[in-house]
Amino acid sequence: MTHQLRRMAYLGVLLAMAIAAALTEAIAGPEIDPKAGKTLVNLQAAYNGESNARLRYVAYANRAYVEGYGQVASLFRAAAEAEEIHMRNHAEVIRKMGAEPYTILEMPLLRSTKENLEYAADQGEAYERDTMYPEFIKQAQAEGNEDAVRTFGLARKAEAQHFRLFTEALGNLENMKGKSHPYYVCTACGYTTAEPPTGDCVSCSSASEKYQAVD
Repeated sequence: MTHQLRRMAYLGVLLAMAIAAALTEAIAGPEIDPKAGKTLVNLQAAYNGESNARLRYVAYANRAYVEGYGQVASLFRAAAEAEEIHMRNHAEVIRKMGAEPYTILEMPLLRSTKENLEYAADQGEAYERDTMYPEFIKQAQAEGNEDAVRTFGLARKAEAQHFRLFTEALGNLENMKGKSHPYYVCTACGYTTAEPPTGDCVSCSSASEKYQAVD
């Protein structure tokens, strides 16, 4: 089996695993005690959104690889890793509030790599950066839930960075064909960079050793 075929097989397995995981979690969702406050509802919505974003980016990475955009495939894989970190952080706060996180599966709609980047930037990351997370942070602050404020805030910073990376990729798309290129993801907060970190995470201040390369 050639390297390309092995790579495609790996990506196919990864996508199948992501879909299987989402299907396992895909339930209507439990009723939430109104006494828990709006923030718990928002945490569940954020967890669900990040879960579907992860699945979407795994699918986008596969499409980018097939179309020959190796560096874009790497970027989407790194973004998917970051979304999983956001899921983990949101889930920790949800469980601290006495509930369990859940996902309602949304099958990703695949377009061309250019269109996938446009959708990811404008409909995904920009919305989370400008609308969803600011509203969730405001509500969590009103309820005095500092854990939620922190997990929402860190996710928002990472999504803003994803928007920049996706936008830069759109402006340089033809030069992103060929081999993969590592991106670096902070395993504490999901912040993502195109170059190896030279110091502590600019978002959560974790040591640079917390970053992992994703290609």
